[in-house]
Amino acid sequence: MPSFRGRIGCDARSGYYAAPHRYRLHLSPSCPHCLQIAVTHRLLGLDDTLPVTLLPAVPDAPDGGYRALRPLYEASSHQHPGPAVAPVFSDGWTGTIVSTHTPDILRDLARRFGGHGPDLHPRGAEEAIEAVGRLCERGITRAAQRAGESGGDPAARDIALATLLRALDVLEWRLGSRERVLGDELTLADVQLWVTLVQLDTVHRHHLDAATVHRITDHPRLWAYARRLTAHPAFGSHLDLDGIARRHHAHCRGEEAAGAAVQIVDWAAYARQAAPEPARQPG
Repeated sequence: MPSFRGRIGCDARSGYYAAPHRYRLHLSPSCPHCLQIAVTHRLLGLDDTLPVTLLPAVPDAPDGGYRALRPLYEASSHQHPGPAVAPVFSDGWTGTIVSTHTPDILRDLARRFGGHGPDLHPRGAEEAIEAVGRLCERGITRAAQRAGESGGDPAARDIALATLLRALDVLEWRLGSRERVLGDELTLADVQLWVTLVQLDTVHRHHLDAATVHRITDHPRLWAYARRLTAHPAFGSHLDLDGIARRHHAHCRGEEAAGAAVQIVDWAAYARQAAPEPARQPG
C-alpha cells in the first residue's frame, strides 16, 4: 500500500513549511503510531498551532480504514488503493495529505514546530534515537509477536523470546544510570519506548504464557520508568485502554494465553495521576 512521505521544510521555498493553523493531525490514540504522535504533540504544546482530529478507536470502513479520511486520500491520490488509515498529517491549504509516515511526522513536529517546547530530537542524537526505535520495533514488538504465535515452530518462539529479553535487559541497564533512555531529558526515544511498553503489556502479553510474562516483569527499572511516564500529563492523558483493547480484539485472531491474567503495570491508576484536577467551584 503506497504511503505519503512529504516533509516540512525550513521556509516557503520548501513547499510545505511550518505555518500556524495550516496543517492538521488525524489520530486514533488506540493505534501505537498515532499515540506516539499525540504524546509528541502534547509535549511540544502545539494545541494552538496544529489542531488534531481524533478518530474512533476501531476503523469504521469495511476495508479497515476510516471513512472520514477517504476524501483526503482521494484528493491526494486518485482512486487510492487500499484503506484510508491513520495517522495522517494533512495540509489545510491544499486539502491533501502531507505524510502518513510516523517517523517523518515525529521528526518534523520536533524540528519544525517545536520551537517553544523541549528539544525532543536534539542535534547529534539522531543515530541514538533511531537505534532505540529499531530496538523497540525489532527487539520488543516483533519479537513479542513471534514469541506469542500459537501453532508455530517452538524453536522460533524460543529465539524470539530470547531476543525480547535481551532487548529488555539492554534498556534495564541503560536506565540504571539515567532518568530517561538517552540521558536526563525527554526525547523522541522515550516516546517510542513508552508506547512500545504499553503495547507489550496491553496487547502482546495476552498471547504469552505466564512464565514468560513473569520474566518480562523482572526489569524493575524499566517498568518503574514506564509508570513515571504514564503519570506525566503528556503521556497518560492520551492512554485509551478501552480503545486499545477494542482495536486489538477487532484485528487479532490469535489465541489468548495464561499471561493475559498477569498485568505488568496498572496503567489506569498512573494515567489518573496525569489527568488534570477538575476546577474548583467558587464557594
